[in-house]
Amino acid sequence: MTTSKKSRHIKDAHHILVSLGLPRAQQNERSALCLLALLNLTPGKPWSKAENPLIGITPIMDWAREHYDKEYAPNTRETVRRQTMHQFCNAGIAIYNPDQFDRPVNSPKAVYQIEPATLSLLRTFSTPAWHDALTDYLAERETLVASYAKEREQNRIPVKIAPGKEITLSPGEHSKLIRAIIENFAPRFAPGSVLVYAGDTGDKWGYFNARLLAELGVDVEPHGKMPDVVLHYTAKNWLLLVESVTSHGPVDGKRHSELAKLFAASAAGLVYVTAFPSRTLMGRYLGEIAWETEVWVADAPSHLIHFNGMRFLGPYNAP
Repeated sequence: MTTSKKSRHIKDAHHILVSLGLPRAQQNERSALCLLALLNLTPGKPWSKAENPLIGITPIMDWAREHYDKEYAPNTRETVRRQTMHQFCNAGIAIYNPDQFDRPVNSPKAVYQIEPATLSLLRTFSTPAWHDALTDYLAERETLVASYAKEREQNRIPVKIAPGKEITLSPGEHSKLIRAIIENFAPRFAPGSVLVYAGDTGDKWGYFNARLLAELGVDVEPHGKMPDVVLHYTAKNWLLLVESVTSHGPVDGKRHSELAKLFAASAAGLVYVTAFPSRTLMGRYLGEIAWETEVWVADAPSHLIHFNGMRFLGPYNAP
């Protein structure tokens, strides 16, 4: 296929993104290629023949290389997801996991699909019907985007963090375990504790009381690798640093050192906890769990396992 046909489609896709009101950060070749991939619009194929396949991030990158000679490094995957596809979904151009709305955010099976009304509009591109169709489409956008946002919100996981106060996390097993930590572990082993931080697979900083953490002497930079949950056990002035393990590892020696460094300035004593959804999963990681840490299992919530030898729950180097 000639280079002119490839560049023509990329130029047209860029023009469409501008017409749809996408922010300047998404008015680029990367986003144009993502749009073409969502439509399976190979070079020379008319816009009227645009399709609507289900396609993931890596397949989008592979498609761009195969059909448009655009080579993306593997570490570009997050850029494509966070700097293009995320905005496409927010704008109602694409739908995230239309085949399974409650699929976890970090699932390798995650897919995107062009939104039906957008597909109908783009099939009119370069025809006399385009301008009128675009006007009608834009007039309906706000309502449709709000509808999709509501549908996504219904699949989020609610977490009670205080009486009458609730946050929501992205769907998935990881978020379910975080909810169990906050709602089941904390009342049993750190009664009256205050939630400082709760991570979210969809948004790293799902909940963060930065002011409280700063008052305890800790100022975490945005790139700091936070534990999944941080609780301030006020009665004892302890910070409980909890890792939620559903697919990644526990608080091992390396992670223990990372957290100790990240929270080194804390005026509260540090307690390291690994949480598992089940004893079966815990069994896979027993050989990796660091000493001087705690283990809690959601399917046996009233018990705590101490990898200590010297004491039960508590910090080792209390200030």
